[in-house]
Amino acid sequence: MNLKHIFRGTLAVVSIATLMATAADACTRALYVAKDGTVIVGRNMDWGEDMSSNMWVLPRGMKRDGRGGANTIAWESKYGSLVVSAYDIGTAEGMNEKGLVVNELALVESDYGKPPVGAKVISLSTWPQYVLDNFATVAEAVADLRQEKFVVQTVILGTGRAANMHLVMSDATGDSAVFEYVKGKLVIHHGKEYKVVTNSPTFDKQLAIMEYWKDAGGLNKSLPGTSRASDRFVRTSYLLDSLPAEMNEKYISGTPQQNFKFQAPMAALSLMRSVGTPLGFADEA
Repeated sequence: MNLKHIFRGTLAVVSIATLMATAADACTRALYVAKDGTVIVGRNMDWGEDMSSNMWVLPRGMKRDGRGGANTIAWESKYGSLVVSAYDIGTAEGMNEKGLVVNELALVESDYGKPPVGAKVISLSTWPQYVLDNFATVAEAVADLRQEKFVVQTVILGTGRAANMHLVMSDATGDSAVFEYVKGKLVIHHGKEYKVVTNSPTFDKQLAIMEYWKDAGGLNKSLPGTSRASDRFVRTSYLLDSLPAEMNEKYISGTPQQNFKFQAPMAALSLMRSVGTPLGFADEA
């Protein structure tokens, strides 16, 4: 595994994935894809408490299990990865050596269902790592997870609440997918058009809300501004679509070496800053 390449490739992700705020469950993920093929994943971790996160470099060939008890699944990692841990008990997000990126974001509506007797299980805390260890592309992951070889089990946080999440993926081609468990059933949204993900409600409803705002006079005239997940989804989508997808003479003079390889991550970083929850802010709406 080329660790130098992995660290360089994930710098933009990591630099915008460790923002903390007091508004719980206010995470945002945005996928920036430029005309030259540059792909950058931005993610705000606006979590309501210190997750004691650390970065780990995990090599190929590690023997793993799903931390799901007696019927947990087991595998050996095919790809190395760089990950950010949550509470140092599982992977919150990361990127493997093939450029596949995973992010877990809160979704309180998640319902993983009850495992049938004898069914294989995997803990929510190791679900992202299973993907990073085994797949090179989003398409590969979709094909495998669609078979539902195991049942996902939630984990209980130190606060006593269940850590209900949905899983988001992207790869080096700009492909994207969102995985949600709704009423015990796996729902997959797969396509390059799915660039923005936040939290509640479920992704299909987020898309419907987006259409409402488009019809309500256009996003450039009526852009919602609270920190609620549905508002952040609309606002992030609008701003992401407004970013230059190639070198822009108007902005390039303000970037190091006047090079697009710096313009692109700076644009993504500025986007994530603009939709993040300010430190200490609590939205009661």
